[in-house]
Amino acid sequence: MEHTLLPKGFYSCAKRLGIKDDTPDFTVIYSEARAAATAMFTKNQFCGAPVTVGKEHIKDGYLQAFVINSKNANVATGKQGIEDVHTIISAVADELDISSADILPSSTGVIGVPLPVKKIIEGIPGLKSEMKKDGLKDSAEAIMTTDTFAKYRSETIDGVTLCAIAKGSGMIEPNMATMLSYIMTDAQIEPETLKAMLKQAVDVSFNMVSIDGDTSTSDTVAAMANGLAGPVDLQKFEQVLTDMLISLTKDLARDGEGATKLVEVQVGGAQNDEEAIVMVKSIINSPLVKTAIFGADPNWGRIISTIGNAEYPINVEMVSVAFGDITVFSNGEPTDSNLEELSNYLKGDEITISVSLGNGQGKATGWGCDLSYDYVKINGEYTT
Repeated sequence: MEHTLLPKGFYSCAKRLGIKDDTPDFTVIYSEARAAATAMFTKNQFCGAPVTVGKEHIKDGYLQAFVINSKNANVATGKQGIEDVHTIISAVADELDISSADILPSSTGVIGVPLPVKKIIEGIPGLKSEMKKDGLKDSAEAIMTTDTFAKYRSETIDGVTLCAIAKGSGMIEPNMATMLSYIMTDAQIEPETLKAMLKQAVDVSFNMVSIDGDTSTSDTVAAMANGLAGPVDLQKFEQVLTDMLISLTKDLARDGEGATKLVEVQVGGAQNDEEAIVMVKSIINSPLVKTAIFGADPNWGRIISTIGNAEYPINVEMVSVAFGDITVFSNGEPTDSNLEELSNYLKGDEITISVSLGNGQGKATGWGCDLSYDYVKINGEYTT
């Protein structure tokens, strides 16, 4: 049986309020104790109204609830959008008997459409009595938009519990993605320590995923640590957190809009990590690479072309490229690789592309997906 229990002192409620359709679209995750907290947000300058409010509420390093709706992003909604956020979180604060300043709001979905505030407000009375301990999966489902499956994880570390949910399917490109992720733990961790841990973990996970090169307006990853299970080995905790977020990142890439394949790109031998990161993203974001992978076309020249387009010097005589364990290019020379074997490899649902740029120390790993006919269909019909 899958583990969906929240950490000690955490409760959640997920509802169907009819924001856009009849699927789950609203969730509240609540800690009975005020929790140390941190968050990272989109760098998109048209950030959603909830992001604007959330940035203020996280400043003191403490929260007590996440309030999230899907199906409507509350972006480009002007002053009314901000007012709507405050109306909703005030109602939740009254229901839970907590300060509205301790609530982090989030919204995801269609841009430029006012929130149906009345529907949301009508769903809040009685919410506290509907809170439950085993609502992790329900909350993960309530934050989905074009996702095809709920994304959630739970681990225990020496008596401490760490849980996370995430959503994201399209408009995904670092820094972060039309992605939301919420992390809850009963470990005792100071806000500044939690902040540093989250940044380290996000840099190698959510900030290394791309579906289509577009950065969303609503990206948020936030964490609460209420301390009710006591202290934890911080090094061990950070490792589990990092592994958990990387695992969720792979879910996001695997579930890219219209995706049929998870693509992992590993780049090594760069002059520094920054150059490796840029190369990873160039390969993951190349429409020619993505469509070749979708069609299982063994045209590895598309990788070579992408590498050559780097804005920093490449020693072409030291470049090597492999798909899985099939090396197609080694130290600046093509190999006698079998194109039929490569095509068969590309028919799989998990593809690894490895690139070596030379003998530098820089390296990075990132995740993406192929580009299918369905991506165009999903995004051509998104608003309707």
